[in-house]
Amino acid sequence: MFTSIVGNVFGFKALRALRLEDLRIPPAYSKTFQGPPHGIQSERDKLNKYGRPLLGCTIKPKLGLSAKNYGRACYECLRGGLDFTKDDENVNSQPFMRWRETVSCSVPKQFIKHRPKQVKSKAIT
Repeated sequence: MFTSIVGNVFGFKALRALRLEDLRIPPAYSKTFQGPPHGIQSERDKLNKYGRPLLGCTIKPKLGLSAKNYGRACYECLRGGLDFTKDDENVNSQPFMRWRETVSCSVPKQFIKHRPKQVKSKAIT
């Protein structure tokens, strides 16, 4: 929720100065979030990456790529050395890029053999 609010509003180029002074989340809403199911150590263990920051990126443009082109962007990022890629927080199943097809295109079999200790995950928001 926070990334959707802050990411979109603060990303408007037309805004020259903006400050978030207050954000109130209803207690009933916040009780639905129990925190992350795993910690950073679990993620490091999955990737076998220690002693340095994990490096990742958000695939852009967030809208307009086909599932195949989105998968190719993921492949190029991971092959270039990133540890992970992530979706923009507002990406979901679009008519031109269905969720299932995007997932299958994002982890091609030949890449799994190349660098098996990297992760591509779909954000579900």
